[in-house]
Amino acid sequence: MTTETNSAFDGIKDALKNIQNLEVPEAAREFVKKTANTAKDRAAEVFAGSERVTAAIENAATESVTEAGKISRNIQQAIFQDAEAFFAGIEKLASAKSLNEAVQIQSDLLRARGEVFVSRAKATTDYLGKLAANSAKSAQDNFAKVYNKTA
Repeated sequence: MTTETNSAFDGIKDALKNIQNLEVPEAAREFVKKTANTAKDRAAEVFAGSERVTAAIENAATESVTEAGKISRNIQQAIFQDAEAFFAGIEKLASAKSLNEAVQIQSDLLRARGEVFVSRAKATTDYLGKLAANSAKSAQDNFAKVYNKTA
């Protein structure tokens, strides 16, 4: 049994020695090189695409933060202006010498506040329209950058 086992192992050893000396054909080596180069090129394309996506996201986020800051400042300014107008109105009412004059002052104040409200509503509508148009344009440009391989 030991001789049979030894001869079986000798056959395996010989087969392994032959495999180690086996030459790989040129066509197989070229195929592996070509496949590796193609995979490398694809990986570079994926990386470049992910860079473009990241840049587009960063750009959109920066624009959003900037616009949110502008909106917040405008709201704060409007609140301050409203407070100033309210206190100025109280001062005017306090200076009224008759009920008739007080009613006239109150009417003028209400009319002025109505005009401010209409003006703000129009400005807000214009701003939101421009913001939507700019956002759509920006999104379209970013989409084109991401999917344009020459960018």
